[in-house]
Amino acid sequence: MNVKEAVLAYEDRIIALRREFHQYPEVSTEEAETSKRIQAELDRLGISYQTGFADTGVLAVIEGAHPGKTVALRADIDALPIEEKNQHAYVSKVPGKMHACGHDAHTAMLLGAGAVLAEKKAELEGTVLLVFQPAEENAPVGGADQMIADGVFDEYPPDAIFAQHCWPDLPVGQIGVRPGAMMGNSDRFTITIRGRSGHASMPHQTADAIVIANQVISALQTIVSRNADPLKSAVVTIGKIDGGSRYNVIAEHVTLEGTVRTYDEAMRALIKSKMTDLAEGIAQSMGGSAEVDYLDGYPATMNDPFWSGVVKDTAETVLGDDAAPEIEPSMGGEDFGKFLLQYPGAYFWLGTAIASRDVQKPLHDPEFDIDEKALAIGAEMMTQVAVNALMTLNAGEDINER
Repeated sequence: MNVKEAVLAYEDRIIALRREFHQYPEVSTEEAETSKRIQAELDRLGISYQTGFADTGVLAVIEGAHPGKTVALRADIDALPIEEKNQHAYVSKVPGKMHACGHDAHTAMLLGAGAVLAEKKAELEGTVLLVFQPAEENAPVGGADQMIADGVFDEYPPDAIFAQHCWPDLPVGQIGVRPGAMMGNSDRFTITIRGRSGHASMPHQTADAIVIANQVISALQTIVSRNADPLKSAVVTIGKIDGGSRYNVIAEHVTLEGTVRTYDEAMRALIKSKMTDLAEGIAQSMGGSAEVDYLDGYPATMNDPFWSGVVKDTAETVLGDDAAPEIEPSMGGEDFGKFLLQYPGAYFWLGTAIASRDVQKPLHDPEFDIDEKALAIGAEMMTQVAVNALMTLNAGEDINER
């Protein structure tokens, strides 16, 4: 199957779709128009689909002319509540909303892969599912669980599932993939500290919630530095503090909000337990109280070793022997981990760095952008990964022994 030529013939359309999605971003759970645009393109391509998964999710089905296994390819479709600061011609037209994580590109590339697979279905052995997932940015809930609950795979359970993500730390033409952990557990917590208010000149009559919060913040860092195995990665971050009402009033109430990132489930449980013990103990010892609301978020995105190897082999075949360098995992969270808990597969990064920029703007930055030369590469990778995965599955290899 000549995938490269077919992708290049569709490249201009992929770019145009990406720019259209970019101009009209919709945040998590609000992707109604984005979903309609996806459906319109699928109609244009003659690809059948089903809707209603997690409200705005779409499942497209490409059945090959020959019987075989089933492979799923997933793209996330939601944007972020960020005001764009780029100056290109296709800047967001929606105030306060932006595709700052590349989901516009993911969606366009998956449609491109779908176009090629539909064109080549006479040669296709098996079925390829195109999964357009909403609410990936809606941590800790996300859209993956809801799509599964709504029966997205009831009729076509995949034998393997794959997804890619734009990655500004890799140059165009490189793919990042590894066995095991690719992205981290992504949990969220709120600590509510209560003290006793009073006049700033008479602290002995109060329990200062701000001082308690200060001690709690410092102590939380000891979980990683003194309780966690130093060979196992973990991060505890306080991202927001809210407390106090006036310069001369001792605060009665402080709220801390933050996130915990890990790869290991035992480490995740340790941090959750220690956080509660420390916050409650410190607050009580200082005359106040603390309540911890810990929300288990996205699980770590854990690649199946065999399927990550298939992605690596595909990248080296499509892009060259040096196309898949050794990488370290990221602590970023990814809802795709929910799919990988139920179906084997792999998640990989697509190099999108803009060569003319000395410093790449990271994901979620108001100036984040991609080199659009990566779009055809991403579409080709998704297409060829699907084809290679079907060939492997249909050959009847015992994947568990490799």
